[in-house]
Amino acid sequence: MRILFLLGLLLNITISVSGRQKVYDFNTRCQQAYDAIMQLRLDAGSALLAEEKKANPDNLLPYFLENYADFFTLFFNEDPAEYARKKSLKAERVALMEEGPTNSPYYLYTQAAIRFQWGMVRLKFNERWDAVWEIRKAYQLLKENQKKFPQFLPNNMLLGSMQTVFGTIPEGYRWLSNTLGMKGTIRDGMQMVQQVIDSNTEVARLFREEACYYYCYLKLFVENKPEDVWTFLQKHQLDTKNNYLFALMVANIAMNNQKASLGIKVLTERNDNAQYEEIPYVYYVLGQLKLCRQDDDANVYLQKFIDRFKGKFYLKEGLQRLSWYYYLRGNMDAANKYRNLILTRGNTETDADKQALKDAKSGRWPNQLLLKARLLSDGGFFPEALKLLQTKKAADFPVMEEKLEYAYRLGRIYDEMGQDDNAITMYEATVKAGANRTEHFAARASLQMGYIYEKRNDRNKARQCYQACLDMKGHDYKNSLDQRAKAGIQRLTGG
Repeated sequence: MRILFLLGLLLNITISVSGRQKVYDFNTRCQQAYDAIMQLRLDAGSALLAEEKKANPDNLLPYFLENYADFFTLFFNEDPAEYARKKSLKAERVALMEEGPTNSPYYLYTQAAIRFQWGMVRLKFNERWDAVWEIRKAYQLLKENQKKFPQFLPNNMLLGSMQTVFGTIPEGYRWLSNTLGMKGTIRDGMQMVQQVIDSNTEVARLFREEACYYYCYLKLFVENKPEDVWTFLQKHQLDTKNNYLFALMVANIAMNNQKASLGIKVLTERNDNAQYEEIPYVYYVLGQLKLCRQDDDANVYLQKFIDRFKGKFYLKEGLQRLSWYYYLRGNMDAANKYRNLILTRGNTETDADKQALKDAKSGRWPNQLLLKARLLSDGGFFPEALKLLQTKKAADFPVMEEKLEYAYRLGRIYDEMGQDDNAITMYEATVKAGANRTEHFAARASLQMGYIYEKRNDRNKARQCYQACLDMKGHDYKNSLDQRAKAGIQRLTGG
């Protein structure tokens, strides 16, 4: 009996010591490491985490924050060799987090965040079902944590981001999201992320910049409110000079919102010393922006992206843009060289990469005037693009595809210049002529008309336009345009 008593006492002491040893201590050093990692100063962040592990070996937070560093390099750089080396770390880190005290809000949150980040990485490496299950598990853990700790706002940051995206799932596929246990609306999701940004609690302030990162992308790509994004950026004065992640985010938003000069300014004025991680994707963005502005050195940055990027996403599109650079300058040897590379490099996971491959296989080059107008318009140089197009009329183009593009481009330029009635006229002409064709111009024209009518608060016409976009089949950019049209319908129905 005495032996059993001593063994029991020893077990209790061991459990007590073990429980006391494992903690989630987001102390000053961990906060400094987190800030450095979120700025993409990964070596500096890792050095601080190494110090923390040595000083406080029972603190689990350094292992959690290490996952952020791995997430950024794997997500942006897509290096398959690095992925193979680090893939096993997910399970190891989740197991470590499970050793922490269950009465801490970080117990479930850290497990969820690690799974969420690896889910996003798995998407980049085309492990779709594994990605879905990681995100599903993360969602379930966050929901459980929210019930236990409703005041722990980091939950809202990730859970709100997920629910915003889930809110774009169309009615016909809701059974799948319901089966997987993943539900949400755009409105409720965005409000949850906004709560983190607006709160002055200590934990919310700690995660505020990460919440701003999610918020800006969701506001633009899901809510389709670009002006709100720029207002937000002005209000919060995010540091794009010393925070590489913010600089890349703002430049990427600028690339997708006809603000090429702003994107170029942000990327060229950022602090680019050696302490920041090398992210080849930045050359893709800068090269695209410079091509839109017709800069002579656009090829330099596109070439750097092609040479240094080890992944597959955006590679075909990058090669396409490089071929366009030389095509517009009359260097057909170089233009054909890069167009031929599209056939063998990269993948077709994105609509833009699919389109680049389709164009390369067609053997046809775009009309130079329309291509220049497109690039100028994409960059926000609307008066220059309009002046170029006004030298022609639809009848001047012998090919139906070019007639459609001419009408759509004019509509888009009028749209961006605030001439909504002129834009609708050209968009309607595009839809009438191209609704049953494989080019994307008619579907995009319907989407853009939906935006105009939504802005005018004409909900019926807006919904009709979004639905018309969804109803068009077999056209280019189908996935991305459908996603935006679905998001439009969800906004109109209060989702």
